[in-house]
Amino acid sequence: MENENLNQDASNNPSGFIQMKKFHFVMLMFFIVFLAAGITTFALAFGDEKAVDVGVERNEFDKLYSTYDTLQKSYYKELDQTKLVDGAINGMLEALEDPYSDYMNEEEAKSFHQSISSSFEGIGAEIQEKDGYILIVSPIKGSPAEKAGLKPNDKVLQVDGESIQGLSTTEAVMKIRGEKGTTVELLIQRPGMESTMTIPIVRDTIPIETVYGEMLEDGIGKVQITTFSTNTTKELVDVLNDLQQQGMKGLILDLRQNPGGLLDEAVKISSLFVPEGEVVLQVEDREGKKKLFKSSKDNSNPNLPLVVVIDKGSASASEILSAAVSESAGIPLVGEKSFGKGTVQRAQDFSDGSNIKFTTEKWLTPKGNWVHENGIKPDYEAALPEYASLPIVNPEAELTLSSSSNDVKTAQKMLKALGYDPGREDGFFDEKTKAAVIQFQKAEKLDPTGTLKGDATIKLMDKLRDKMKANDTQILKAIEVLKQQLK
Repeated sequence: MENENLNQDASNNPSGFIQMKKFHFVMLMFFIVFLAAGITTFALAFGDEKAVDVGVERNEFDKLYSTYDTLQKSYYKELDQTKLVDGAINGMLEALEDPYSDYMNEEEAKSFHQSISSSFEGIGAEIQEKDGYILIVSPIKGSPAEKAGLKPNDKVLQVDGESIQGLSTTEAVMKIRGEKGTTVELLIQRPGMESTMTIPIVRDTIPIETVYGEMLEDGIGKVQITTFSTNTTKELVDVLNDLQQQGMKGLILDLRQNPGGLLDEAVKISSLFVPEGEVVLQVEDREGKKKLFKSSKDNSNPNLPLVVVIDKGSASASEILSAAVSESAGIPLVGEKSFGKGTVQRAQDFSDGSNIKFTTEKWLTPKGNWVHENGIKPDYEAALPEYASLPIVNPEAELTLSSSSNDVKTAQKMLKALGYDPGREDGFFDEKTKAAVIQFQKAEKLDPTGTLKGDATIKLMDKLRDKMKANDTQILKAIEVLKQQLK
């Protein structure tokens, strides 16, 4: 999705207004562009703050205005006023040292809104900035990023050969996102691996569908929520109704690799599973005042035995839902410790199409726990097999006898996971590795060349993906736990 998460969109419901009584240049540099455009009102989402008279001089900004005037008068080249204003605003947001607060110009803001409310074109991965680096939070189900093998906490060092160290998430998004059918190359550093890897990804349309359901064995339904978007609650209710008509007796709710999304959707969905009147979450402002969000029964409760599956890619809104059902409904969690994002952001649109997204509160679990940077620990821990973390192998690369590369190393691990013995897993393609490739090619009715490239490489990755799906240890554990409830 290449955006950030847990945004409580307040742009349509501003609670405070700034009235501009006249043109005063003695004001926040923040508003220069809007004064120039003759804007008379500007909506801000700052809780219950009263209207502010911007005609009053702000002495603390004298240095800012002086700098602006000096540059406009004396800089050796003609200046772009819009760039200066954007830079001043961006500097304010960066000074917060908060990876979830950001300024977006018109193009970036448009991309941000698309990622929440509609389909867009890109690779389909949630990212965040941390310590000057861009990290993958999680890829979206079925996205090019997922198919390419991106994993949570992968560090993106370069985009198409250009370093992105020091960029904001918004700036990184604009470099990673692009038109459907085009290719972007990411240089990735994966935790626990000494060497980097270059991963080519073909951009595609990232669909708005966020809920996927299927029936498993013994009347068990499985529903995966990939993100919390504008229609996720409706999608979920429709899928649950369909599964109940198929005879669903118990439900597995899969929140793995779910990077979050809209707060109100998380509250609505939590209300499906948390008893009416019980606390879903608490939101605490900077003064320590807390607001409780309680379960309401606007939607019908499935009233079925439930297990929720999480992993290290479950963040933000998915953590709200996980904590709500765990602490207020006693529903067991299965999988791995979640990501740990415990803050709430609001996006404020400006009249020129740009916006700011900034952290307004922190959210707490029903029992008052703050999961930020700590995550939620499941009741039943279950890890995926080691081969589930393997990256893709570039199908355009020719892996042949005596070659040596990270792709060869990955292919050897894939072959071993599928039951073929490559003899070694150090990245050197020797005779035994060639024999394993030939054995694999014969089994899959491919030309037994002993070389991996093109269709053979794709087939190898497809077979491993099939094995991962059939041996999903986290879902298997969830089924075991759910069957105990059904008894």
